[in-house]
Amino acid sequence: MLPAPTGTGPRPGVDRLLIAAAAVLLVIGSLAVWSATSGRDDLTGGDPTLYLKKQLMNIAIGTVLAVLVLAIDYRWVRLLAPLVYVASVVGLALVLAVGATINGSRSWLLIGGMSLQPAEFAKVAVITGMALFVAERSENAWRRRVGSVDVLGMLAIAALPAVLILLQPDLGTMLVLAATVFGVLTVAGVSRAWLGALAGGAIMAAVVAVQVGFLADYQVNRFLAFTDPTLDPRGAGYNTTQARIAIGNGGVFGQGLFDGSQTQSGFVPEQHTDFIFTVIGEELGLVGAGAVIALLGIVIWRALVIAVHAHDLFGRVAAAGIACWFGFQAFQNIGMCLGIMPVTGVPLPLISYGGSSLFAGLIAIGLLLNIAHRSGQARMFGSEATRWAGPSTGRGVLVRG
Repeated sequence: MLPAPTGTGPRPGVDRLLIAAAAVLLVIGSLAVWSATSGRDDLTGGDPTLYLKKQLMNIAIGTVLAVLVLAIDYRWVRLLAPLVYVASVVGLALVLAVGATINGSRSWLLIGGMSLQPAEFAKVAVITGMALFVAERSENAWRRRVGSVDVLGMLAIAALPAVLILLQPDLGTMLVLAATVFGVLTVAGVSRAWLGALAGGAIMAAVVAVQVGFLADYQVNRFLAFTDPTLDPRGAGYNTTQARIAIGNGGVFGQGLFDGSQTQSGFVPEQHTDFIFTVIGEELGLVGAGAVIALLGIVIWRALVIAVHAHDLFGRVAAAGIACWFGFQAFQNIGMCLGIMPVTGVPLPLISYGGSSLFAGLIAIGLLLNIAHRSGQARMFGSEATRWAGPSTGRGVLVRG
């Protein structure tokens, strides 16, 4: 039996702070989507609340998915991970065969009038797949380090979805996935030599991709516009320029919800999806934008806390992987709106309009809550399961509880 808890670790129940931060982000995102689309008759067909209603429906479906993930027995979460991975790979393959092409990328499946982006679910699948692989191998030994076979196995799990995403091509999702995989490998205990080799290999691969013309012209133009938006002010540099203007207009307190000049004039492209942060910056100002960043920070912080207190290696790696995913994707999205990152077209977690992004994000929140609940039960009542005691050792040490 495990000893009774004496510290501040998780206890049976739910992480109310995580739920509250996620809920507020969903509310702010819905208002921003409404503001960005209410005056766009070309999008709404004359119904100013059309996208608000769609977003609320997406949130409702995503919330049901999160509750299901939270309520499911933790052992089933691990058993279902391979099925989720296979389903995501099949979805990515179907996209290449019968998917719809939008903005130069074949990334969507049209099902009954609803569009799904399998690449969003692939993030969850890769994280849980890698976590399950390293956990199953590690939990069969009393004490062991992550070796080359483990690293190659985890990379193989990530490689298949990554290749299918590159073939779409979806460079933004690929960058987020690569950063997430690197974070998962780090948390799993991969050696510095491996991490350094992977980082160097990624840089070399990027250089080769540009040199051999693997990237499409519009993708190369986006990177060039990042270095100098004036190179193509009416093309690739337009988004970055308009985004900066919109955020700059907001000042400290913003121009007011539904009153942003750039937003209501429709100057910023894809403002309800990829550039949703410009709506917040212009209409809610520095205060509102700072609040959103702080709320995202709370979500990431709670994910890391859950990872530290996770009862087993699967939970530890999965929670940390979600933190890496949310952290890098938020940085990439906000960074491209501010002009400090290239435009790659990734949504802002829990805020941007889009069913697939919201579904995947809320599934991740449900998984975090499940891990936290399971860890709290183990600390309170003990468990026959294997317990991960890595946080205090620097290297993972497996002990039996």
